[in-house]
Amino acid sequence: MADYPTSFGKDDLLKCARGELFGPGNAQLPEPPMLMMDRITDISGDGGAHGKGHVLAEFDITPDLWFFECHFPGNPIMPGCLGLDGLWQLTGFNLGWRGWTGRGYALGVGEVKLKGMVRPDRKMLTYKIDFTKAVQTRRLTMGVADGIVEADGEVIYEVKDMKVALSES
Repeated sequence: MADYPTSFGKDDLLKCARGELFGPGNAQLPEPPMLMMDRITDISGDGGAHGKGHVLAEFDITPDLWFFECHFPGNPIMPGCLGLDGLWQLTGFNLGWRGWTGRGYALGVGEVKLKGMVRPDRKMLTYKIDFTKAVQTRRLTMGVADGIVEADGEVIYEVKDMKVALSES
């Protein structure tokens, strides 16, 4: 494991987006407005439900977030794909946090269940990711994880078998 802290504030996440946290050419978060979290409250390479690593993170919801204006006019809802992207972002972040190198990209997801909505009156999303597999070989660096997104404590999204890889090319 690399020697990184187990929690990160917004400034740290923005450093990651600029390629300053894990180094150029390595795991990188998107910049706002596509950055889908405000802080990582806990991260590990050996914790979680399966002992393979986990991530806990939060995203503050405010009525002025960019997506509420356009999705949908008169009926604002956060697109579910943005919650899924937040889970992928955090899964890739965990791989970089482990000290593994390469640029991150999503490989897919086995199952997605959307059980609720994020409207402008919500206050906070909580992401919970549990790795089921984390592999680094000469040819493959990949994490497989399950995740949930909670809105103010209510589970609204569930995913199984998210896959994120790091590639040197």
